[in-house]
Amino acid sequence: MKTFANAWLGNGLGTNPDLASGDISRSLGPERDFFAGVTGITPSPLLNLPERAAELGIGALYLKDERNRLGLGSFKALGAAYAIAKQAFAKIEAGAASDPASALEGTTFVCASAGNHGLSLAEGARMFGAAAVVFVSETVPEAFADRLRDRGARVVRAGAIYEDSMAEAERQAKENSWQLLSDSTWPGMTAPGRDVMEGYLIMGTEIEEQIPEPPTHVFLQAGVGGLAAGCASSARTSWGDDVTIVVVEPEAAPALQASIAAGKPVLAPGPVSNMGRLDCKEPSHLALKFLAREANRFATITDEEANETVAWLKDHDLATTPSGAAGVAALQHARGQFEDLGLTEQSRVLCYLSEGPEHG
Repeated sequence: MKTFANAWLGNGLGTNPDLASGDISRSLGPERDFFAGVTGITPSPLLNLPERAAELGIGALYLKDERNRLGLGSFKALGAAYAIAKQAFAKIEAGAASDPASALEGTTFVCASAGNHGLSLAEGARMFGAAAVVFVSETVPEAFADRLRDRGARVVRAGAIYEDSMAEAERQAKENSWQLLSDSTWPGMTAPGRDVMEGYLIMGTEIEEQIPEPPTHVFLQAGVGGLAAGCASSARTSWGDDVTIVVVEPEAAPALQASIAAGKPVLAPGPVSNMGRLDCKEPSHLALKFLAREANRFATITDEEANETVAWLKDHDLATTPSGAAGVAALQHARGQFEDLGLTEQSRVLCYLSEGPEHG
C-alpha cells in the first residue's frame, strides 16, 4: 500500500477551466422521507468489531455493512434509485402526479453499468413507473445481465469495455430523448450524478445515530469517487475536522490520486484491476472537487492486498468482494505507515463493506 498527503486540503482546486462547475449536496431534504416511505428502507447495520480491531492494532473498528441494502447487495441501492425518487417527489409536490407507482410513466432512464449502479437504476425506474435501459460491455457476465432483466431493465450490450458502453448510452440517450443517469459527473453533466451522491448521505445520517463514539479515521474506497465524496461529506458534517479521511483506490486505477497530483481531472490508465467496481480511470468532477478540499490522504492498494483482505474478512463471516473490502484492505496493510496516517493503538476507525459477494 502507498499513501499520499493531499496538498489541496482545506483549499481545494480553486477555479479551474478543466473542472465542471457546481458542488455536491451536503444535506438531505424531504425527498429522503419520501424515498424511505416508498422503498421501506431500514438502516443497514453498523458492526462493532473489537477483536478485529485488536488484530489490526487499533482501538476500535466499525464497519458500515451495505451488503444487503434494499435487497440489491450494495450501497449503490441508495444512488440511482434515490435520484429517480427525487424526480418522482418533485412531480408529486408540483401536482403533476399523485401515485408514486406511476409518477414517472413515459420516462426512460438509461445508464452504462458494470455492476451495481445499473441494478439501482432498474429498481428505481420500476418503483416509479419508468422504463430502464442499461448498457453493458462484452466483459459483463450474463448472470449480471439476467439480474438487470429480473428488475425490469432492457439490457443492451455495447463495446468491449465500460467506456464503450458509456459512449453508446450517451449516444442513444440523445437520439431517443432518454434521461442519462450516470453515477459520475463531468462538464455539462452534473445534476444526475450529484443527486446519486446525495442518496449516499443516507448512510451518514444512519451512522451518526448508530456509532457509540466519533471515529478518528474514515477509510473510503473510491472508483469515480461518488461513495467517497458522499461519505466524506457526512463525516465532516458530523465530526468536523477532528476526523481523518483516507480515500482508497486500486493501484491500477488511481483516478482521484492522479488528478490530485495534477491539480485537475486527468486520465489514469492502467491494467485491469480485480476491484472491478473501483476500476475507474477518470474521476467524477464534483467528487474530485470535494475530496480535494476535504480528504486528508489518498492511498492505493494492490490487487493482492485486496484479495488478502477479502480472505481475512471471509474467515470472520464477512464475505465481500475486493471492491467492497478496499477500505478495510488499506487499513489492514497500513502497518509501517501508522505515523503517516495518524493511527495509534487508540484510533477508532470507520470503514464500509460496500457490497456483498459476487453472484453466480
